[in-house]
This record gives sequence, structure tokens and C-alpha cells, in this order.
Amino acid sequence: MLSVGDKFPDFSVTGVVSADPRAAFADFTQASDAGKWKIVFFWPKDFTFVCPTEIAGFGQLYGDFKDRGTAVYGVSTDSEFVHLAWRQSHADLKHLPFPMLSDIKRELSTALGVLDAAAGVAKRASFIVDPDGIIRFVYVTDMSVGRNPQEVLRVLDALQTDELCPCNWRKGDEVLKPAV
Repeated sequence: MLSVGDKFPDFSVTGVVSADPRAAFADFTQASDAGKWKIVFFWPKDFTFVCPTEIAGFGQLYGDFKDRGTAVYGVSTDSEFVHLAWRQSHADLKHLPFPMLSDIKRELSTALGVLDAAAGVAKRASFIVDPDGIIRFVYVTDMSVGRNPQEVLRVLDALQTDELCPCNWRKGDEVLKPAV
């Protein structure tokens, strides 16, 4: 699995950006949102139980991520058509403010090392990628356990300070100043 300090891999996928089929699809690559921080999070399957709670959680924090100059991408190995159908049928996903990317060829999840070979789907993984395309944070949970989008935001805030941040540090708290 790629980890902190590794370059985020190149990718080219189709994403769902709207529940309206006439404007639903857009292409995304590693150059999309160039120069921005990125949150890239994976879920195992559409039309499941834990996944929409996480996706909606990231959606609820989207304004906070955007305020920090950060793009958010949700990804699974389902097709863009399955993403569209799920988005149209699930109340919490209809107005999702970020794209749902389709890694149907499993190239991105394989390159990152988050493809669960036995299940054939992406693990529940989150990455924070800096503006230079370097992975700065990785968070992977068991398939049955949802992650905490607030923690991803907290770590993003800490990384963006470029300072030493203690345990449980929150935006606005004092950072650590080493003695000189």
C-alpha cells in the first residue's frame, strides 16, 4: 500500500457530479484541481449500509474542506452508472457536493494498494494529498467500520499549519514550539 511520502498515482476516471443524467458525468485525472490539497476516499460498494453514512459525512463537511482550498473525491470500484443510480435513489447522496469517481478498472485502487483482492473492491481508505501530489495522510478501516470525516478534516488542518501539532490538536489551538 502506498503511504505517507509517496507520490499519488496517475489516474483517469469518470465521475458523477450530478443526479441529473444530462449533466451527470465528467472526467477526472491527477491534473484535476491541480495545485490544491485533495481528500481522496474509497468505499467498498454502492447500495450498501455503512458507505452512505461516510459519504454523507464528507458531504456535510464539504464547505469546511472547500474553505481550506481542498478538493474532495469519493471513489469506489462501481461504474459511473451505478454511482448515478445510487445518487438518484438515496436522499443523502442526491445533492452531494463532490464527485463520485468510478474506478471500475480497479487501476487506482490497485496502484494505491487498497484493493481487497478477496472481495474485489476497494478497502475503506482515505488519503490526504498535498498540492505537490504527495500523500501526507492515510487512514484505512476494516470493511465493517465507518471512518470519521471530522478526523480527516482535523489532520488536514494540522498538515496545513506546517507546524508541530500535538495529540488531539484542533484548528486554532497552539502548535508546539521547540526550544531553540
